[in-house]
Amino acid sequence: MRALLSGYYGKGNGGDEALLATLLQMLPSHITPVVLSGNPQETSQRYGVEAQERMSIPTVIKTLRSCDAFIWGGGSLIQDATSAISPFYYVSLMALAQKMGLTTVAWAQGIGPLLRSQTKWVAQKTFAGCTKVSVRDTKSTELLTGWKVPHFLAPDPVWALKSKPTPGLWDLPAPRVAVTLRSHSQLTAPKLARITKALVDFQKATQTYIILLPFQKTQDMAIAQAIQPALKDVSKILHFEEPEVLKGVFRGVDMAIGMRLHSLIMAASEGCKTFALSYDPKVNRLMEDTDMPGWDLANLPEDANEISTAWIEHYANGEPLSADKIQFLLDRALIHQAVLSDALS
Repeated sequence: MRALLSGYYGKGNGGDEALLATLLQMLPSHITPVVLSGNPQETSQRYGVEAQERMSIPTVIKTLRSCDAFIWGGGSLIQDATSAISPFYYVSLMALAQKMGLTTVAWAQGIGPLLRSQTKWVAQKTFAGCTKVSVRDTKSTELLTGWKVPHFLAPDPVWALKSKPTPGLWDLPAPRVAVTLRSHSQLTAPKLARITKALVDFQKATQTYIILLPFQKTQDMAIAQAIQPALKDVSKILHFEEPEVLKGVFRGVDMAIGMRLHSLIMAASEGCKTFALSYDPKVNRLMEDTDMPGWDLANLPEDANEISTAWIEHYANGEPLSADKIQFLLDRALIHQAVLSDALS
């Protein structure tokens, strides 16, 4: 049985690659995956799977005809806050697969924000036509419940991604703190300067070694490079493309400060203390679900000293998720695997 996997794959985003790695980890053994990718050669080499160009319509149609199932990979594919066009790309593929009679699965979705009535309408129709649907947060389940679409709710599947050891990590001074920032309109130059000053003060107070960890090279590397000179000799930029290795970084880190959703999930699942800087409702949902401390970037304190003091306090006295809570979230995340097994049996 062949299944075509569609998501934001092959674009160098560590979080989306982690979702793909977890999806491949969770697929039933009798399924042969085919991945739509922005970089098919790289995807094929990294995961040992067949991969096709995601934007070549003739190729996509030909590949769909060769498959028995179509899976929307996890994440915020159906949202129109960052792009009005992107959700229609994904919806069109799902609608085509449904018209062809394939088994269709909307897997580990984080739906929204949906700001336009037209996007809401096509999303409702398309989700309703899926064989199985699973979502990763309560806001998504509220939407689907309102639309009367049967579905399963479970934590983000990356909670269950198996990590691998990170080369060179244990050669760096300890204790270590990981920082993952990304470019965004809310991360203005004054706010970045404030965060940088707070990091310098935090490092001096805690004597920690700062690991700057870009999750998407094109968006995150420049920010890491801008911060690093202020932390000369007490920091290092580490970049890894393999998601299991990226998650493995957090095995050797005591605390993580992050904007990116999956940096926070990876850190929390490996037993790190975590502090969020939210730029998106999906990060706020994680904070609510796990009682994770942090700020919405829109409400970042004006005083760098207030920021560093909060980080120092959390580093000294905060608690990571308990082993029982981590195991609970991991076990619940496996519901996404059960959905695949049921749909593709």
